[in-house]
Amino acid sequence: MERSDGKMRYNTQDPDGETSIQFLPTPDPKPVKKDKGKKWVVAAVVIGAAIIALVIGLLVWRFLKPTTMKKMYGGSMRITSATFQDVYEDSNSTQYQDLAGQVVSQLASMYQNSADLSKHYVGTSVEGFSEGSVIAYYLSEFNVPASQEATVDSAISTISKIRSRMANDAQSLSFDELTLSAVDSRMFQKKLTSKQKFTLHAKGDTPQEITSPGFLNSTYPSNAIILWQLRAARGNVIKLKFDTFMLDDDCSSDFVRVYDSLVEDESCLLAEKCGHYAPTEPVIFFSSGNVMLLTLVTNDEHSYPGFKAYFSQVPASTRECDADLRGSNGNFSSPEYPSYYPPSVDCLWNIEVPTGKYVKVRFLKFLLSDLGYTGSSCQKDYVTIDGQKYCGEKKDVFVVINKSNKMKVLFHSDKSLVDRGFLAEFEAFEPTNPCPDTFRCKNYRCIKPQLKCNGWNDCGDNSDEMNCICNATQISCKNGFCKSPIWKCDGVDDCGDGTDEMGCGTCQSGEVSCQNGKCISEKMKCDGQDNCGDGSDEQNCASVSVVPCTSLTYQCADQKCINKANAECDGTPDCEDGSDEANCDCGRQLFRTSRIVGGQNSLEGEWPWQVSLHIKNQGHVCGASLISDTWLVTAAHCVQDQDSMRLSQPGTWEVYLGLHDQNAKNIERVVKKYLKSVIQHPNYNEYTYDFDIALMQLDSPVTFSQYIMPICLPNPAHDFPVGKSVWITGWGKTQEDGKLAQVLQKAEVRIINSTVCNQLMSNQITSRMLCAGVLSGGVDACQGDSGGPLASLDIGRRYFLPGVVSWGDGCARKNRPGIYTRVTQFRGWIKEKTGV
Repeated sequence: MERSDGKMRYNTQDPDGETSIQFLPTPDPKPVKKDKGKKWVVAAVVIGAAIIALVIGLLVWRFLKPTTMKKMYGGSMRITSATFQDVYEDSNSTQYQDLAGQVVSQLASMYQNSADLSKHYVGTSVEGFSEGSVIAYYLSEFNVPASQEATVDSAISTISKIRSRMANDAQSLSFDELTLSAVDSRMFQKKLTSKQKFTLHAKGDTPQEITSPGFLNSTYPSNAIILWQLRAARGNVIKLKFDTFMLDDDCSSDFVRVYDSLVEDESCLLAEKCGHYAPTEPVIFFSSGNVMLLTLVTNDEHSYPGFKAYFSQVPASTRECDADLRGSNGNFSSPEYPSYYPPSVDCLWNIEVPTGKYVKVRFLKFLLSDLGYTGSSCQKDYVTIDGQKYCGEKKDVFVVINKSNKMKVLFHSDKSLVDRGFLAEFEAFEPTNPCPDTFRCKNYRCIKPQLKCNGWNDCGDNSDEMNCICNATQISCKNGFCKSPIWKCDGVDDCGDGTDEMGCGTCQSGEVSCQNGKCISEKMKCDGQDNCGDGSDEQNCASVSVVPCTSLTYQCADQKCINKANAECDGTPDCEDGSDEANCDCGRQLFRTSRIVGGQNSLEGEWPWQVSLHIKNQGHVCGASLISDTWLVTAAHCVQDQDSMRLSQPGTWEVYLGLHDQNAKNIERVVKKYLKSVIQHPNYNEYTYDFDIALMQLDSPVTFSQYIMPICLPNPAHDFPVGKSVWITGWGKTQEDGKLAQVLQKAEVRIINSTVCNQLMSNQITSRMLCAGVLSGGVDACQGDSGGPLASLDIGRRYFLPGVVSWGDGCARKNRPGIYTRVTQFRGWIKEKTGV
């Protein structure tokens, strides 16, 4: 529109609807200029206000908008309208991509039909196909507000319950067996900057090796996720065996997961593993079908060597477990025992013993636990006998009987979280004599007659300790139980009726007893003052505080003392200077055990501080404990000169570290060392075995490994309470007058009350000695174990050294405990000589 005579114009509409143009007179030029300036100011203010409003709006939107999270769901569907082709293993093939597109479209349609899912759906990726007809594996991603997470999970659960769907047009799929489950968020966390994926197919029956990246040459990468999709030919299942396994002990840091799937489907998770496992007890898994997924996830904190595994294919037909068992006795086990049983298995054993006899099943090992087991019901994996379900982990042998000559034993595993399974034996018994020549427990377990009324619950249901007539050495409880004298006056009601704590000089009501026998008011307990005179009233308090130093307090490096006796290396910094958690690279069993080991043979690497001392050209004679990279602790009586043998001289000895089998000293993980010096305690008494301790210095430092690791030394105030379970290890004689053991042995014993021990050992026990054993006999150290460790597992999952094997009256005799040098009494001397 043209400008007209310098006048402004605007449009108006007359009553007839026609547009007319009106002209307005122009005001005086000066006022016009002034008004124009005002308008610019107003415009600037408006624009500024608008910008501020926009910023405020954006900030409000930013802080008020719902917080969203990434959710991944993994699953599978069996496509019944397609037949598997080999090209479906190639993700770059046209056939793969076409079928994958149909799967994505099918799932998208299902999600879009759900009001709770459609608005949060991001996309789906197909991760692979397998046979049967065609099984598709996929991951679906959703962006979910935190407040809607439960709603989305519920909607996904509804979809996963769809059993089948027929195609309603040429573009859709017919499918059944659809699954969907939420993927563990650790599998797709943002910090996983490195991702690798491998697809491997089994070749015949030859195992193929799988290793974590960099295995042996370097540690595995940080912040990484590595996936191995494993396949077998149709009609086969996959066997995955970890030959070497060395990851971080903390599964929240680095972990391996094994899935009975080609995708991270939590409903098909078989196991999550971390830590170290000994090569002598490999971890083995089996799939239910011909696919498996192995994953490794790492963080950025610590890296370890990783793992080496082998996978192979095994004919599925060889895994049938149904059987008819006939005869007077026999045995059976869960599929693949002692490996992990496969998922989705049902087995039935029909047991029949001769007519006229009853059948008994004894479960020697029973490991059917899982993350969701509460003990109140058996919903996942279980054994059923006569309608009664059994599951979880049974630490003791248990027996099930049937008052007929027939029994049905059923085993069921669902499709996730497998375990080691069970080992069982059955036998026929006379109805009138179920335990010939033995004692029958109420639970029908049969035990040796000498175990009845020995003060220990050998039956597992205490029936062997009921209605007993106690012998002179036992505590006769008022409720009819007999208890070992080691429990007398230890401050714990072991009888259950207080009998064992009677007549112990117990303080009156409202008072507490000090360790020195003094009684003080309960109000003085943990008040910050040493009212007992020995500091015992300031021990075991709810909070840790600085207190006056006594023999019962822990002294920090800054010389301050705290009221926590066992403060060192428990994972909690208690000293102001943090010294209680310094120098704690000790006492760790790096290898995780399978929980199935029986007998007394130890595992390789189970006791990495155990040392074998050899006289040159003569073999093993004593044990020792590694306490640093250059120092050992042993018994002084091991280094006493004998005739022509100069045992006090370092040149006499050969030292083997990391040794398990005396006949396998030349393998790579065993380290042979020589000595630089031998230091025996100057006060050692060869007649009484008092001060029976010595130190040995290696000629060069040893490198720590999963097979070689020092044990932790306790501070002088460290408390090893009466009754605590401890372990003795060594290659000593397995019985009195027997032969030395070839494989490192282990035995669990208990610390025994020193007063009782002194009575049993004819007043030969000094304050520098510690007693441990099983008073009923049968378990003890013996010749050849001398100088070796007595190991105690403490808070923080570390082993400490309360004692050194010293002496005893024979081996494993009844009421003759083993005697050990009390290491806490020599902590200062050890530090003075070694600096450790």
